[in-house]
Amino acid sequence: MNPAEEILDVVDEHDEVVGQAPRAEVYARGLIHRCTFIQVRDAQDRVFVHRRTPGKLVYPSMYDMFVGGVVGAGESYDDAALREAEEELGVSGLPRPEPLFRFLYDSGGVAGKWWSAVYRVRCELPVDPQVEEVAWHAFLPEAEVVARLGEWAWVPDGLAAYGRLRAHRG
Repeated sequence: MNPAEEILDVVDEHDEVVGQAPRAEVYARGLIHRCTFIQVRDAQDRVFVHRRTPGKLVYPSMYDMFVGGVVGAGESYDDAALREAEEELGVSGLPRPEPLFRFLYDSGGVAGKWWSAVYRVRCELPVDPQVEEVAWHAFLPEAEVVARLGEWAWVPDGLAAYGRLRAHRG
């Protein structure tokens, strides 16, 4: 299926479902929808970082320190987090990601607003990321991720989630 045709739940400022629409319409009209952000760490506690492919609908060719994506119509955040993590990493049998917190992200007109559910998971399986989603990837020590924050072009919603995650950890 073309990602633009995927049906999403449209939600309000309180994350209550108020309707459904194709992703392209949700983005074009700036409707509030739901997304998952999963921080993946390997056995050495390194963070999975990747560069998005040029064909992505939002933030093409930018770096991200999360895997994840939109929550489909009728899908729970938890189910979407596991599905997205396994799809993007190219693995099966991943432990269920641990939910941490949610926040409402405003893209400033790029694609509206979205409720963002942030998770973490440890992946000790060999990864084989989706070529449609991931142009480059590596597991990096967190100190290197922090060092690259000012150097690489990062997805803005991922930066917002990362800042909140760091504050959440204390």
